[in-house]
Amino acid sequence: MKIKSVLFFLFFCIYSMHGISQTESPKDEKISGLYPGITFNRFAQLIENSHGYTFYFIQEDIQDIQVNISAKDNTLTQVLSSIFENTDLKFSIDHRKRVFITKNSALDLNLSPSFFEASGSTSEERGTARMSDVEREYSRNKLYVIGSNTNQKEVRLQGKITGLETGNPVFGAVIFERVNYTRAIANENGEYDITLPVGRHTLFIQNLGGFIEQRQVNLQGNGILDIAIEENIISLSEVTVNSERMSNISRPEMGVQKLNIQSMKKIPAVLGEVDIIRSILTLPGVQTVGEASVGFNVRGGAADQNLILFNHATIFNPSHLFGLFSAFNPDMVESVELYKAGIPVKFGGRLSSVLDVQGKYGNKEKIKVSGGIGLLTGRMTIEGPIGENTSFILGGRSTYSNWLLNLLEENTDFKNGRAAFYDLNFSLAHQINNKNNLRLNIYNSSDNFRFDRDTTFNYQNQNFNLGWTHYFNEKMEAELVVGQDTYQFGIEGRDNASNAYDFGYQIRQQFAKANFSYEYDPRHKLNFGIHAINYQLQPGHIRPSGPESIVVPETVNQEQAWESSFFIGDNFELNDNLTVNYGMRYAFYSFIGPNSSREYESGLPISPTTLIRERSFSAGKTINTYHGPEFRISGRYILNNISSLKAGYNTGRQFIHLITNNAAIAPTDIWKLSDPNIRPQWGDQVSLGYYRNIKVDKFEFSIEAYHRTMRNLIDFRSGSTLLLNNTVEQAVLRTDGRAYGAEFLLKKNTGKLNGWVSYTYSRSQLRTASEEMAEKINDGNWYASNFDQPHNAVLVGNYEWSKRFSTSLNANYSTGRPITLPVAKFNYGSSERVYFSDRNAYRIPDYFRIDISVNIEGNHKVRKLAHSSWSLGVYNLLGRRNPYSVYFTPVNGVLQGYQLSIFAQPIPFITYNFRI
Repeated sequence: MKIKSVLFFLFFCIYSMHGISQTESPKDEKISGLYPGITFNRFAQLIENSHGYTFYFIQEDIQDIQVNISAKDNTLTQVLSSIFENTDLKFSIDHRKRVFITKNSALDLNLSPSFFEASGSTSEERGTARMSDVEREYSRNKLYVIGSNTNQKEVRLQGKITGLETGNPVFGAVIFERVNYTRAIANENGEYDITLPVGRHTLFIQNLGGFIEQRQVNLQGNGILDIAIEENIISLSEVTVNSERMSNISRPEMGVQKLNIQSMKKIPAVLGEVDIIRSILTLPGVQTVGEASVGFNVRGGAADQNLILFNHATIFNPSHLFGLFSAFNPDMVESVELYKAGIPVKFGGRLSSVLDVQGKYGNKEKIKVSGGIGLLTGRMTIEGPIGENTSFILGGRSTYSNWLLNLLEENTDFKNGRAAFYDLNFSLAHQINNKNNLRLNIYNSSDNFRFDRDTTFNYQNQNFNLGWTHYFNEKMEAELVVGQDTYQFGIEGRDNASNAYDFGYQIRQQFAKANFSYEYDPRHKLNFGIHAINYQLQPGHIRPSGPESIVVPETVNQEQAWESSFFIGDNFELNDNLTVNYGMRYAFYSFIGPNSSREYESGLPISPTTLIRERSFSAGKTINTYHGPEFRISGRYILNNISSLKAGYNTGRQFIHLITNNAAIAPTDIWKLSDPNIRPQWGDQVSLGYYRNIKVDKFEFSIEAYHRTMRNLIDFRSGSTLLLNNTVEQAVLRTDGRAYGAEFLLKKNTGKLNGWVSYTYSRSQLRTASEEMAEKINDGNWYASNFDQPHNAVLVGNYEWSKRFSTSLNANYSTGRPITLPVAKFNYGSSERVYFSDRNAYRIPDYFRIDISVNIEGNHKVRKLAHSSWSLGVYNLLGRRNPYSVYFTPVNGVLQGYQLSIFAQPIPFITYNFRI
């Protein structure tokens, strides 16, 4: 229908105070015809087709108007006056034959001649000054005529969506046409591609923040429309469109969750710091084993089975202050996407999930400064342009006090501890020309802490990469990224001079990625590329510290390996309802020297007594190789405009292992490369889901069920030593794993009250592999993994009292994690011994916590020195002593049990945020 259906109330308010005569149209053509009992929509369409007028009105204003008139050489002014007689509707007609229909007062058209030239027909000009409200309203209601006359029934509209103020691409923005429920999602470069019928359309555009724009288009043929959208505008009240909800229904991948930074800022966090990792813990299928752990478990997988990326960089330890904070500065983050299933074919190397964190690249228009000051941390970010084609962003975060650690429970190791951390981010984006862009990313973090005066821990992340994006044409583009990721930690022991030592560990990887995307035709979108990683591990060394130390120096052999892969995938739209995303990734792995390889007797347990020989290999020599395919396929079938079914199957290989006997990631955990005796992990997953939007997209509901199997996992032998072990294969057991469950999500994104409720039923179990000839844990039966928590429920709620005041609540419940307990004692060899239960046969008490926060925005004046906000609240409002672990210590010859709680009392917080 060629009818303008939405005219913003704001646009009306700007001009309604000006009275104007309804006879100012300079080109009031004569109208003739019989219009018997038709709707005003139909009448306006007929006039548009026959006389070239364009109508603008609010649909609700004219929905009850019926036209029953016979016109003969009457002006449009006379016809409309007759139609609107005895109603409160008024109209104005300008010299360009645009008809504006409003209530109560007619629109004042006494505007400057240059006003209506604010933007071109197919590309929106973006000046350095902020658009006025009037200019913005015009760009929303202006009719863009695209293409030339064609005999096709459907045409393609392409373009790029950018931020009005920053000029940066708006990744994940949704462009949506509501009549036919056709939609498209902008890629990471802000590009969209949508196919629509020829004719008039109202397009709605929404960014990740939930704000909605609109554009009027008249499609006559294929064409391009670049759109600059405001990132902080007031959304239309009469349109309910949300990028996350629409992608939930339409995208073929399943098990994908996206969070925007605005939503994460509303979730109460410990000590007032917005935390990306803790935010994704509110999503179904994502769990953690304790409060002081940033590591997370996805669908029954171990924490090391998650690939964590930040602007292409791999983050090996995503934590600060032994788990109290995540490693990501929220001011540097643009969006977060978690893939639990349907993992895109370009990602590989981990079994459970991919957490893809996209950072910002700076404002292209002007210098901006933002930051925040909390009880324990402070942060500051500066961004802006460098010349016309370059932008930058620099952010830093640090601690400045240790006093809050003294509030922790008396019996915790953290009590009276000392800790400090910082992280620095720098990103640079440069546009060489229309076809070539460069991006530089640098990330550095450092932690230093101690639990007592004698032992100090430190660890660092160091990452940098350079990316080049090249656009061959409108159908094909390429991205090349090279970089290096490093993680290292150290321990300094100063218990006494004779035992003083320094311990160190490092993992480093250099990588190169070449990603290509090619749109073969409107139904096939291909992704293909090549990735390569060179691993370099220094598994650990210990050295004496000081001349009096008698510590014997020891160094574990360095490890090196190459991992490479090529992949190809296709997003195939079979028809309007059925879309399939499928692909294959083939991975190659080579363990190389300098190192040694140990060979053990076949059919016998791996132990010192079964060692046959040890061979040495020089630098660069291949010790052994592994290779194999990974398959990815997922499909979506749209049942109707509000619901869809999805199914998926994927396999994966992981060549790097975390050697630990902890339930959570710890700074002192070590990574181990696959070698002749420790095989790569392998796993597959099958999943099925149903997705539905309720009450015109006000609510989003989804249910997903999954089943996973895993091979070649690593568990540790009882009493084994994992650190500084050159023969670590003798300390571990090959294990199989399985996980299954169901996830429920009910989400409300509109209205004063919004938020979501999620529930996850999940089981994660292990079993010693049948071919393992050493000990059989729990007699070879299935047993709960360290992170098996069958029930997990989360409530996240926000209530917006006004545009400036809101309240947020976060409630969490989960089953206590498994533990192994001493169940008896006995005398053996004239000494008392302890007998332990089967592994993980018991559980610590269930976990329950409620947090609350109040968010206060500053006034909304556009022109002021700084825009500020406050966030204050209480973490663990009920002061519940949730157990982190249970441990046993002999006291006077008697074994005593203790329960460790990290946050055993309410923790108040307050944070001041500012933006200049």
